[in-house]
Amino acid sequence: MIPCNCIADDVKLGSNVRLSTFINLYGCRIGDETKIGAFVEIQKNASVGKRCKISSHTFICEGVVIEDNVFIGHGVTFINDSFPRATAPAGALQTEADWKVEPTVIRRGAAIGSGATVLSNVSVGENAIVGAGSVVTKDVPPHAIVAGNPARVLRYLKENEEGL
Repeated sequence: MIPCNCIADDVKLGSNVRLSTFINLYGCRIGDETKIGAFVEIQKNASVGKRCKISSHTFICEGVVIEDNVFIGHGVTFINDSFPRATAPAGALQTEADWKVEPTVIRRGAAIGSGATVLSNVSVGENAIVGAGSVVTKDVPPHAIVAGNPARVLRYLKENEEGL
């Protein structure tokens, strides 16, 4: 194990995964040849596909599925609860029994720019690009370029722009 890393025994790492320092991984799955930057946390029941790049200071919470060949920029945050609360109605701190994980899917070849926030219950389509600092509140179509708060479609990629 790399010093200063917290990698739980239940993490499934593919072959040739490259891990930076100061990361926290537990109960997740990381695909072959993926690179994880410094200060990244990936929670249980999240998965990252093959040949992805997860840049530093990113938070990938439970319920997030990232398919193959995805780029995640610096400081990207994923959300898995539309109505977060610290306490249950009776006043005690919430436990896992008090809420339900809401899924998020990032499709193959997509790119999420630095500082973006991706809310729960959304899908970012294949080869789509989310601009830096955007807030994704609804599904992003395949091959779309979106930006803003909330993120809106600016245009669609042409075949030669996708590097296909």
